[in-house]
Amino acid sequence: MSEPFSGNAPTPAPNSRHHRWLLEKYGLRATRQRLGLAKLLFSKGDRHVTADALAAEAGSVRIAASLATVYNVLNLFAEVGLVRGLAIDGSKTVFDTNTTDHGHFFFEETGEITDITGETHFSEGIQPPDGYEIVKVDVVVRLRRKRP
Repeated sequence: MSEPFSGNAPTPAPNSRHHRWLLEKYGLRATRQRLGLAKLLFSKGDRHVTADALAAEAGSVRIAASLATVYNVLNLFAEVGLVRGLAIDGSKTVFDTNTTDHGHFFFEETGEITDITGETHFSEGIQPPDGYEIVKVDVVVRLRRKRP
């Protein structure tokens, strides 16, 4: 039985050639470890990951990469703009594969991070000092359940 026509063709899963092209587009050498980690990061849609979580995921699919290598690769990806690094609680960095301007909800009880949906313009009305321009605005809204 076929699926009903939705009007949108399915998006094919990115392949290794796509990931190599992506790394090279950002001026990065496509090493085996970078390619493997890029495949994990970008083959599942927009996501928020820590280095610990990505290292565990890499280990589960037999990608040889130490935790230090995963940290280095994620920080490099953030430096060139492939991912966004979000500082949560000062000591924890979460890497976001969605690099568009958007904010985040941080659920204190679970540690979960989700995107704030809808159109937001967090930098509207902010006037930078003379000689500076706003590059990006990182907004993390911390949430906890209301107490009765």
